Amino acid sequence: MSEQFDAVDIIATKRDREELTDAQIDWVIDAYTRGVVADEQMSALAMAIYLNGMNRREIARWTDAMIRSGERMDFSSIDRPTADKHSTGGVGDKITLPLAPLVAVFGVSVPQLSGRGLGHTGGTLDKLEAIPGWQANISNQQILDMLGSEGPGAVICAAGSGLAPADKKLYALRDITSTVSCVPLIASSIMSKKIAEGTSALVLDVKVGSGAFMKTFDQATELAQTMVALGTDAGVETRALLTDMSTPLGLTAGNALEVQESLDVLAGGGPKDVVDLTVALAREMLDAAGKTDCDVEAALKDGRAMDVWRRMISAQNGDPDAPLPVAEHQHTITAPRAGTLGSLDALAVGVAAWRLGAGRARKEDPVQAVAGVQMHVKPGDEVSAGAPLLTLHTATPERFDRAIEALEGAWSLVDTDSEEGQSARDKAQRGVVLERITA
Repeated sequence: MSEQFDAVDIIATKRDREELTDAQIDWVIDAYTRGVVADEQMSALAMAIYLNGMNRREIARWTDAMIRSGERMDFSSIDRPTADKHSTGGVGDKITLPLAPLVAVFGVSVPQLSGRGLGHTGGTLDKLEAIPGWQANISNQQILDMLGSEGPGAVICAAGSGLAPADKKLYALRDITSTVSCVPLIASSIMSKKIAEGTSALVLDVKVGSGAFMKTFDQATELAQTMVALGTDAGVETRALLTDMSTPLGLTAGNALEVQESLDVLAGGGPKDVVDLTVALAREMLDAAGKTDCDVEAALKDGRAMDVWRRMISAQNGDPDAPLPVAEHQHTITAPRAGTLGSLDALAVGVAAWRLGAGRARKEDPVQAVAGVQMHVKPGDEVSAGAPLLTLHTATPERFDRAIEALEGAWSLVDTDSEEGQSARDKAQRGVVLERITA
């Protein structure tokens, strides 16, 4: 077939800081999905977009074209409202695990189509696969059955290959061409998948800080506002929370370690920052789905969320009663003196967990269920000399040296009565949610 446009002309348009037309965007996404536009041409266009940006119309059309490259999920047969959450990724971010069953307690179905980890950020599916028997890949009909009134009301599973296939190709290309941290491309990548999923309400957890893709508050705000606008324009009730990722979430980074911490939260305990963020996101999801006056804290404490979790895990062949795997090899880093933990860098902890085997460098790499970092204290906490700060877990002890290297300079110990000690305590009190963004 004769092609409507030429890829070279479209690349030149964006190279020269001009706007792409709707027809150009529609063609280039479709042609790239079909293989007519080559990877090197799309690489050049992605870099031109990275350098010169896109306006709101271009981003919206780019997102829509990626949605139209594949199928859309349809939840209209479910007799309950649907709400979803997406996190832009961080270290120790296990929030999806307690959040999905918690929201389902209140009659809102949660279709949480999740991904795997790449680099220092963990993947929800990798974490859940630490549970013996649990299966990430299920059919669309199984998803609908789990979300209906006869099912648990929540599902965490892999997205089907038919959802936004253009994004899958472009995402892999961006990863190897240094065009990942680009607001138009991040926003369209996330929102094409989320809108194609078919949920009626969406809450975005946009991370900001050293362990996030967005390092500054201004960057994170721009990304959040762009994604909220895209969702709103597509008819999805969308809002965002900007949350702190300068220090890891909770006290664990790794797969089985994070599942155990999630179980602690579902049992009514767990670290304060994980509980606080789970509760804040649950309230937003329920409100976006039209549910108000829901006592989400009570549902964590009285076991209702845990009941949904057990049904959800069992429905995907997981054994909720099976013990989680534990690392055979552990190494503990201790405090050289008494004081207060002044800081703990999220990126360094994420890299250490990755080097221990919790993450992957390439999509096809295996991960260790047992690998990761356990944190015994958070910034603002007092420690005594010789007290444990971090315990490293792995199945392969030859990985310890490089993980320890990643943590050099990653934490600071300050005098408890000093200005830095007070500052660390003050920051810990401020909490993890920094800002709320709505349409």
